[in-house]
Amino acid sequence: MSIIQFLRILWARRILVLVALLASVLGAFAVVTLVQPRYEATARVNMDILKQDPLSGGSVDVRNAGVYFDAQQELVKDYSVAGPVVDRLGWLSDPGRIRAYQGRPSTDTRDFRRWLAQQVSDATSTAITSSTVLEITFKSPNPLEARAGAEGLRDAFIAASLANKQRDAAKLAVWYNGQAEGLRKLADEAEMKKAAYEKETGIVMQSNDTDMDSGRLAALAGQLAMPNAANVAMATSGARMQLAQIDAQIAQVAKNLGPNHPEMQNLRAQRATMAAVVAQEDSAARQASSGASGAAALSRVLQEEKSRVISQRDKVERLRQLQAEVDLRRDGYKKTAARGAELALQAALTESGLTPMGIVLAPTKPTFPNKPLMLGGAAALGIGLGLALSLLLELLNRRVRGVEDLNLSKDVLCIGVIRSPRPKTGLLRRILGLGPATPRSAPA
Repeated sequence: MSIIQFLRILWARRILVLVALLASVLGAFAVVTLVQPRYEATARVNMDILKQDPLSGGSVDVRNAGVYFDAQQELVKDYSVAGPVVDRLGWLSDPGRIRAYQGRPSTDTRDFRRWLAQQVSDATSTAITSSTVLEITFKSPNPLEARAGAEGLRDAFIAASLANKQRDAAKLAVWYNGQAEGLRKLADEAEMKKAAYEKETGIVMQSNDTDMDSGRLAALAGQLAMPNAANVAMATSGARMQLAQIDAQIAQVAKNLGPNHPEMQNLRAQRATMAAVVAQEDSAARQASSGASGAAALSRVLQEEKSRVISQRDKVERLRQLQAEVDLRRDGYKKTAARGAELALQAALTESGLTPMGIVLAPTKPTFPNKPLMLGGAAALGIGLGLALSLLLELLNRRVRGVEDLNLSKDVLCIGVIRSPRPKTGLLRRILGLGPATPRSAPA
């Protein structure tokens, strides 16, 4: 089929094409006139995943950023966010929505606020743009309601995110505080066990994880080569200094602890042991000052201390184990209590880590219906439908509309054309098939 034949068919079926065009355009016009418009307002929130927590210093792992963003987008449509938006929009007192709720199916057992919150969620869409920017879009037939909904969603989302963070931190703080209390009790029990063993054996462990007898033996061995009186005086002054330190510790601890506290009892046991050592050294000093041989006295004291240290070595090792257990319990208690205090501070923070970007503007044009697009599309559809129907009818009921339609084969040719009484010229003559036929010789 040539273009001239197509134009002839179109001209012959021009009424059908025109009717299809008008019907499509009128239908589209009725739709854009009667359908309820839809406005969209967008609010933006910056979620800086690299921003560190003000207390812990942690941040969202970049490798898990996708999971984090998905969770935040789901939170926007959660009831904890949609519920406050329902209150903000005033839908609970809307008569139209109340009637619609009363006419809901009997199988729907949701309360009125949750039913409205589902409508808010259905009208909400989210998207991640610029890597860390969350766009929250709310659709409504009213531009002012669309703006209020988008702004309410953003504010409710930030508040819900902060509330979730505070609630999680508070739960963890309670757990850590409970664990810290248990570790404190274990540390007190270990301290009491150590104090009881020290009281039983008479051995006192110093702060440098060495018992007092071993420390005194080392001091005596180092002083053996010095003059006699100086040796005894130095040994005595060292013991008295340790006794003074213990007295200072007892005075300091007594301000906060009672007399029956394990730590207070431990310090008192240490003082009693140290007082006995000072008394022995004072006796040796008196012997040296009265004319006794200082070297002999120091050697005798050294031998006594050596025998004592060797005889109680197993007890010292047991005491060291008890002291290690005390230190372990105390260290665990300090770390757990510190973590609990940190989480308690996080539960009191008002920083959500989310920053609203700009202000939400009311839309000036509806996103649906797009009148130019729908009318233009309807016109194109009408023309296409009219052409399709014209060709279909032409194929079902073929007619001769020009000279070319008469040339059915080489044996059947058109030998003449009777022209119209009113001569037509130009393109219209060509379309109507009134042009002169090509002269051909008749078959013999």
